[in-house]
Amino acid sequence: MPPIRIALATLAAGTTALLLAALPAPAPAAPFVSLDPNWTVARVWDEALLDAIRTDRPKPPVHARNLFHLSVAMWDAWATFDATAVGYLTTEKHVVADLDAARREAISYAAFRLLTHRFPGIGIQPGEGKPCQPGAEASLVEFADTLLALGYDPSFTSTEGDSPAAIGNRIGQTVIDFGLSDGANEGVDLCYPDDTGYFSYNANLIFKLPGTSAVQANRWQPLAFDYLVLQNGIIIGSAVQAFVGVGWADVTPFSLTPADRQQPGQEPVDCVPHPTAEVPYLSPGCPPQLGGVSDAVVRDSIVELIRMSASVDPTDGASIDLSPGVHGNNPLGSDDGTGHPINPFTCAPYAPNVAKYGDYARVVAEFWADGPRSETPPGHWNTLANYITDLTLPTDKRLGGPGGPLLDALEWDVKIYLALNGAVHDAAIGAWGAKQYYDSSRPITLIRYMGSHGQSSDPGLPSYHPDGLPLIPGLIELITPESTAPGERHEHLISFCNTGPNAGKPCQVTADCPSDGPFIGRCLRAIDEIAIRAWRGSPADPHSSTGGVGWIRASQWMPYQANTFVTPPFPGFTSGHSTFSRSAAEVLTRFIGTSYFPGGLGTFVAPKEAYLSFELGPSETVELQWASFFDASDQAAISRRFGGIHPYYDDYPARRMGAVIGAKSFDKALTYFRQTPGTGNPDPGGCFPRVTVCHLTRDSKGSGVTLTVSRDALAAHLGHGDSMGACGGSAVVLTESPSRW
Repeated sequence: MPPIRIALATLAAGTTALLLAALPAPAPAAPFVSLDPNWTVARVWDEALLDAIRTDRPKPPVHARNLFHLSVAMWDAWATFDATAVGYLTTEKHVVADLDAARREAISYAAFRLLTHRFPGIGIQPGEGKPCQPGAEASLVEFADTLLALGYDPSFTSTEGDSPAAIGNRIGQTVIDFGLSDGANEGVDLCYPDDTGYFSYNANLIFKLPGTSAVQANRWQPLAFDYLVLQNGIIIGSAVQAFVGVGWADVTPFSLTPADRQQPGQEPVDCVPHPTAEVPYLSPGCPPQLGGVSDAVVRDSIVELIRMSASVDPTDGASIDLSPGVHGNNPLGSDDGTGHPINPFTCAPYAPNVAKYGDYARVVAEFWADGPRSETPPGHWNTLANYITDLTLPTDKRLGGPGGPLLDALEWDVKIYLALNGAVHDAAIGAWGAKQYYDSSRPITLIRYMGSHGQSSDPGLPSYHPDGLPLIPGLIELITPESTAPGERHEHLISFCNTGPNAGKPCQVTADCPSDGPFIGRCLRAIDEIAIRAWRGSPADPHSSTGGVGWIRASQWMPYQANTFVTPPFPGFTSGHSTFSRSAAEVLTRFIGTSYFPGGLGTFVAPKEAYLSFELGPSETVELQWASFFDASDQAAISRRFGGIHPYYDDYPARRMGAVIGAKSFDKALTYFRQTPGTGNPDPGGCFPRVTVCHLTRDSKGSGVTLTVSRDALAAHLGHGDSMGACGGSAVVLTESPSRW
C-alpha cells in the first residue's frame, strides 16, 4: 500500500483560495501523484487525509472528526446517485448515464473541497507562535495533485447545476457548513480555540526536575517542555501543554443520543467534576481517587505500571508466547483471555510465536503509540480497515457476511468508512467528554507525587505517608545507608542534583550541580527516599543504545516515551486508545460478518534493531499477531499501560464504552444504507460442525427443546443433563444462536 507520492514543487499558499489561484485551469498531461490502480476513489481520498494527518499535530478528536466528515462527504456523493440510500446531510437525487464516472467525480470534488477547508495552514497556536497545522502547505499541494491525477480541474469551484463536479462541490460545502456549527469550535483558522474556559488546578510539571508541583494528585497536570517534539516528529520547542480536544463533549455525534448523556449517578464525595465540563456521554462514573474510597485500586494500578516499566528489558530472560493460540480472546473489559483454540479458517491450532518479553513490551508500546507513521488512533484503524479490505476477496465483500448484500469495491469503501469513522468520531466525543468532566491525572503525576511523599506500608519505617507508594521488595524500596553502600543496588542513588543540566543525576558535592537561572543547584542526599525498579529513560542516542531498566528515584520516573514528548496533552480518564480501538473493532466485526482477520491472522513485523524509536530495538525481530479485531483493540489498549500513559482503570471502562459506541454506530449506519446485513459467520472454515441435542429447561416439562449447537459447546450441554439427538414427542425445534462473531 504505497502512499501517494508528492512530486509537485511546494506552493507558497496560505489559504485554499490562494492555492487554487496558483494552479493552471487545465489538467496536466501527466499526473503529479502516483495512484494505486487497485484503490477506489474513496480509498484515494482516505489515504490523502491520512497523509495530511501524519504531517499535522497529533489531535485525535480533531482527526476523528475530519475522517468522519470526509466519510460523510463521500457517502453523500455516492448516495445521491442511488435511489434507496439515504444521505447523511444531503437528500438530492440524480440519474446519470455513466454512474461510475459520476460517482468518481462527485466524490473527488466533495472530498477536495472539504479537505482544503480543513487544512488551511493559516493559524498560529496560542502560546507557541507555531502553526496550528505545520504540514498544511504540503497537504494542500497533495490534495490538488490528487484531484489533478484523477483527471479533474481544481479551479472548478461552482456549486451551480447538476454536473457531478457541481454536485460534489455542493456536498463538500454542505459538510463544511455543518462543521461550522457542530460544536467543535474549529475557528476561522482551524485552530480549535478553547471556548469552555478550562483551567488546570495544578501548576505545570517541569518534568526535567525531580518530583512534581501538583497539589491535587488526582487532577491533570500540564507538562512544561524546554524542547517539545510531537509524536510525529514535528518540532515545537519550548512549550507548555494545552488541553487538546477541550470542549469535545459538545460536538454533534453520529449515533450517540441525548438519552446517552445522562447525569452520572451518585458520585463519591471525593470526585468533583471540573466546573467547565458538560455532562459526558455514556459516563463510566468517577475514576478511582488516591486517598478516596477506591484508593486501593489506584495503588494496585500504580504498582502494575511500575512493574510494566520494569518489564521493557530484553536482557532479563523473560519471554512470552504471542501466538493467538494462547494470547487474546479476552472477555470485554479485561485481559483474562487464554487465546483461541484453533484458527477458524484453517481448523488448525495457531503456531507458537515466542518473543523476549522486553522486546514485546517495547514493540507494543511503540506500534500503537500513535499508529504507524503517526496518523493518530482513529487513522490507525483506517489503515487496519484498508489492510483488511485489501485481503478480502471481491466475492466475500458482503455487508455483514454470508446472506448480506454483495458490495462492489466503491460501495464497500464508502460504507465501511461511514460506519467506522462514525464510531471513532463518537468515541472521541465520549472519551474526551469524560476527560474534561473528571479531569483525571496521568501516571507521571501520580507516581512522582506518591514517590515524593514516601512509603505507605509501615508507619514504623522512615518516610511514612498515607499517600506514599507501597513497599515491595525488588520493585519499590526505601533508599537506606545499607542499600547505598559500595556495590549495593542503590549505590548510585545516594545523592543527586536538584536542578540545572544535571538535575536528578548523581553528585558528590554542590559544584557538581550547576544552577539553572533562578534555580540554585545543590547536591542533595537521597537517604530515606523511595527507589523503584523501572525504565531509566531515554538514552542520549536512541538509535544506538537503550535506556535499560534499573533502580531510579521514584520522584524522577518517566513513562516509556521519548523525553521530548512524555505524555499526551489532555487528562487521562478515559483512555482514547481503548475507546477508539474497541469501537472500531465492533464496527469491523459487524460490517465484515466475523471478528477474525482474513485467514484468521493479522500480523505486523518489527525487524531487529530497526523499528523502535524511543531506544534501540527490538533486540530480535518481533511479529505481533492477532486472530481477531478484538485482540488487536485490546493490545492497543494495554499498549498505553506499557507506555506509562494510562493505568488500567483508564483502560477497562473505555473498552466497554467503545463496545457500546461501535454497536450503535453500525446500527446507525444501516439506517442510511437501507440494507439488511448478513447473519455473520462465526465458523468460516467449517471447523465446528453443529450437532443436535435435546435440551432440558425448567419449562420443558420433561419433553425438552431440540437445539442445534456447535460441537465445541456439546460437552457443556451434556454436562447439564442434555442428550444427543432430537427430543421426542411434542418437542419444540429451535436453533441455538451461536456467537455471531
